Amino acid sequence: MINIALLGCGRIGKMHAATIVRASNARLAAVYDPVTAAAQDVGHQFGCVVAASAEEAIAHSDAVLIATSTPTHADLIEACARAGKAIFCEKPIDLSLARVKACREVLKGFGKPIQIGFNRRYDPGHRAAREAARSGEIGEIRQIIITSRDPGLASREYLKASGGIFKDMTIHDFDLARFMLGEEPVEVFATGSALIDPTLAELGDIDSAMVILRTESGKLCHINNSRAANYGHDQRVEILGSEGMVISGNRRAHNLERFGSGSTGSGEPFLSFFIERYAEAYALGLESFLECVASDRTPEVTFEDGEKSLAIAESANLSLANHRFVNIREIAD
Repeated sequence: MINIALLGCGRIGKMHAATIVRASNARLAAVYDPVTAAAQDVGHQFGCVVAASAEEAIAHSDAVLIATSTPTHADLIEACARAGKAIFCEKPIDLSLARVKACREVLKGFGKPIQIGFNRRYDPGHRAAREAARSGEIGEIRQIIITSRDPGLASREYLKASGGIFKDMTIHDFDLARFMLGEEPVEVFATGSALIDPTLAELGDIDSAMVILRTESGKLCHINNSRAANYGHDQRVEILGSEGMVISGNRRAHNLERFGSGSTGSGEPFLSFFIERYAEAYALGLESFLECVASDRTPEVTFEDGEKSLAIAESANLSLANHRFVNIREIAD
């Protein structure tokens, strides 16, 4: 049984706590949150130690799941590494690529698994699309289209601290693109607008974006984002190959279809919250991490993956600001 300490008991932390408790080979040993009431709520619900500090929670564990606010991630990763604990950290590692590189230096020689929480790789539909493409079923991959649209704009307070759409939202899609393409993107073009809330310009942010990624061999990926799709959480991936195409589509609450004088087909809306949409992916991601901890092997989504996706996000920001294609080496090197 793997004892896990959970750092962060907010919305995503509560979801992770429930997922840990459901896992057959894990035990939620301790929780910590700087908001004591939040930690107590989760601790009492699941019957685990409510630690007075992150260090105390870490001491109770074999592995640590970091679900705190982004600015704390790198510091906590380093603290866990010093304590010799396996690490699962929500994305992004940090909002600064320089800070991520510094963290990587601290981790040199650290031998425990470190997994970054890019959960979309574990979505069964997305994964099946990738496997179909990798198997040669659709021939040579030529284009990928990723649609990622939230059901509604987040709070102003959240957006102020988010780091902007590319580091907060699109970073999931950057990782998914890398996962799907099988080659590293080398060039980025990004454009966007504040169409949902024009006052986001005051924060230097946008709510609607389109990004083009190109690999060295010329494979293309188009990512389109919106912070508000009033019909639900719109998450789709299309992979076009030389011999065909595969699509991983949206999810609904169920597949019931109704037929009558007013409508035909499914009347159920898309799932409207990311935790619901990717519930299975979160569980499978944790399961994969636990297997890596048990067998002491490298996770599929590594610290390096987190760093590379952040480099793409910073390249996208530079492209948006300068209205030009950006070679990712300008940022990453």
